[in-house]
Amino acid sequence: MRTRVTEILGTEYPILQGGMAWVAEHHLAAAVSEAGGLGILAAANSTGETVRREIHLLRERTDRPFGVNIMLLSRYAGEVAQVAAEERVPVVTTGAGNPEPYMKLWKEAGVKVIPVVASVALARRMERCGADAVVAEGCEAGGHIGELTTMALLPQVADAVKIPVIGAGGVGDGRGMAAMFLLGAEGVQVGTRFVTADEAVVHENYKNRIVEAKDIDSVVIGRSHGHPIRMLRNPNTREYLRREQEGASFEELETLTLGALRRAVQEGDVRTGSVMAGQIAGLLHRRQPCREIIRELVEETEALLKNPPCIQF
Repeated sequence: MRTRVTEILGTEYPILQGGMAWVAEHHLAAAVSEAGGLGILAAANSTGETVRREIHLLRERTDRPFGVNIMLLSRYAGEVAQVAAEERVPVVTTGAGNPEPYMKLWKEAGVKVIPVVASVALARRMERCGADAVVAEGCEAGGHIGELTTMALLPQVADAVKIPVIGAGGVGDGRGMAAMFLLGAEGVQVGTRFVTADEAVVHENYKNRIVEAKDIDSVVIGRSHGHPIRMLRNPNTREYLRREQEGASFEELETLTLGALRRAVQEGDVRTGSVMAGQIAGLLHRRQPCREIIRELVEETEALLKNPPCIQF
């Protein structure tokens, strides 16, 4: 399965693991890279030196390509950007902002840059800035999202830019991956399914909540202040939405989410914590090692693209 994305990444398969805060650390990223995909460390709100330690720990586990995801809203984004260049990480992905101020730094260090975009306009801008590829992520994804669905966003981005496009948001199996290719993608980014991987250092409660989820179990909070986030329903999301509908301020709402993702991921608090997951969670009913996840994704995709079901000519 060779595309321009595998050529850019130096990976066996055009599969990227999402940069999920508190989830995407060196154990998971190394396992994905060893399985032939691109494992990604999530910098989230970590300091530059914390990310540097994670990079070193990952390199002890694999010599294959990997990436670092930088959340540009973080107050440490500049530090992490510098560390990524100093460590000459193979790939940087970015989210929640415009990475243009760091592009020259990364390119001079030989880093491949792949921003996550939620609009055609941003995709075009990233191409002009020298991005090697873009991830077009639809609102089916977990965590911070845009407004467009993957099915609407992906083909428009693919038509608008000449650099490779990676599809994200709603990929849980080979059907989703095959659909991304048919919509114009040359690779996929997978998040929620890797949260349930055996190698993911995530509390059992969090993993179980995802594999037990139903199709309607995700909800979006934060639309009122312009930073929508998708997560699974629980008492905390119900309280958040109630206050949001009553016109609560951003500062008041933030008290409900501050530290909530860490509580869910590390402590297993799936009632008052934030269980970030995409809409595809309702499709995931078992847990597997990363190598098996990637193998199934690839085999299902290849079979579907060779012989699409339910079509007769």
